[in-house]
Parts: sequence; structure tokens; C-alpha cells
Amino acid sequence: MYRLKIVTGFDAAHQLRGYKGKCENIHGHHWKVEVEVFAETLNELGFVIDFKELKKITEEVISRLDHAFINKIPPFDEINPSSENIARWIYMSLKNGLDEDSLKLSSVTVWESEHASATYFE
Repeated sequence: MYRLKIVTGFDAAHQLRGYKGKCENIHGHHWKVEVEVFAETLNELGFVIDFKELKKITEEVISRLDHAFINKIPPFDEINPSSENIARWIYMSLKNGLDEDSLKLSSVTVWESEHASATYFE
């Protein structure tokens, strides 16, 4: 098995509905995003996937969140834009584009600070 990971990020604001504390106010983060894929075999070049291609696909998804107020972007206009929900949304947005016979999406981790992250996987 081969496991490959890229790290990228975006800047955005959000507020947590129903939360009792400072995070119920609008605030921003530099979100770090880790995307991990795996495969049993390598392609003809000896790659699981080109790092550059994986980063491009990921950045196309997260560009919808970059420099935005996440609470106004579906589905976060209805569900809380928690790190957990953001990780799941990115995972589901990437899943169909990355799942092939030889390549599978393993997990997405979203860091809202250097000390706090949430990971989604199936």
C-alpha cells in the first residue's frame, strides 16, 4: 500500500450557531487542509498521483471557501460550519473526482489552528 498526502489551505471567516462562547461571534482562521489518498499500485510513472494534480483538485474545491464567510455557502447556510463539517464537505467534494480503481481518498483533515483539527474519513 502507498499513502500520499498534500497540505494546502485557505482563509475564511465563520461563526458557530448555538455555541455559547467567543466562537459564536464572526471570526476568521487560516485553515490548513490535509488530503490523504492511498493506492495498492503505482501508475506508469511510479506515482500514486502527481502531488501537483492532487493539490490542484483540492484547491479547486477549497477555492469556494477562500476569503468567504462560510456561513453563507451551502450547505453551511443550514449546518454549522464546524471543522468537522468542513472536513466532511471537502472529503465529499473530492471523493467522486479522486476515487478510481487504483486510487482512493483516505481522509481529509482540517486545522483551524496549529493545535486543533478535525479529520473525516469513511
